[in-house]
Amino acid sequence: MTPMNIAVAGATGRMGRMLIEAIAADPEAKLAGALDIAGAACIGTDAAAFSGQPAGVAIESDLAKGLAQSEFLIDFTRPEGTLKHLDYCAEHGIRMIIGTTGFDDAGKAAIAAAAKKTAIVFAPNMSVGVNVTMKLLEMAAKSFSHGYDIEIIEAHHRHKVDAPSGTALKMGEVIANALGRDLKHNGVFAREGLTGERDPSSIGFATIRGGDIVGDHTVLFAGIGERIEITHKSSSRVTYAHGSLRAARFLRDKPTGLFDMQDVLGLR
Repeated sequence: MTPMNIAVAGATGRMGRMLIEAIAADPEAKLAGALDIAGAACIGTDAAAFSGQPAGVAIESDLAKGLAQSEFLIDFTRPEGTLKHLDYCAEHGIRMIIGTTGFDDAGKAAIAAAAKKTAIVFAPNMSVGVNVTMKLLEMAAKSFSHGYDIEIIEAHHRHKVDAPSGTALKMGEVIANALGRDLKHNGVFAREGLTGERDPSSIGFATIRGGDIVGDHTVLFAGIGERIEITHKSSSRVTYAHGSLRAARFLRDKPTGLFDMQDVLGLR
């Protein structure tokens, strides 16, 4: 089978480098492009030079140059950067795998609109394990719909800029949907001072930031006399890279459409 020609956005970041290494190790994938911001010192250098095995692909800030040979773009950058890439990919039929988090409603709407022109997998977490965990949470929420308080605790490294994490919010959405609730109304994102008794319909969030924690998520279902904890812990970003490549394979025969990792893994 012809290898997938894949470009990576944010090529010099932690996730970008992990993706480049994963593509190099996958016989079904080929690095075909690399992007970074204009003015960055890395522009024009080999995207895989850090690994000691150059790929012959220069890092570009110009989208036309950086995506000229690419069928797919994997993007784990920032919302403003991803949305710029989104417009170009939609117009040129380049499929996207979007792992960027922190989009507002307008950003999510732009992604949905672009999916009418090209195929997109958009998920706050590309880990296979996390997405299986999402399915377990859906099942658990339906069983613990009465008499159990629900709290979501997440921890990430000190450099993460959004809170709660996109994964934690997605977990909350999955649980809320299973219970017929609306996370916008039932989500509690901060507690301080005299808060009063807990609203039994609420879904609480707690955020931890520190050190080099890749990503830990725990959902607590606390009842009377027992509590159930469903936890996923990431020790390496390689899980996100492998999930992204799995998403690319899923998109190979999709000309348009908006999908997530539940679609990719057949968990619907």
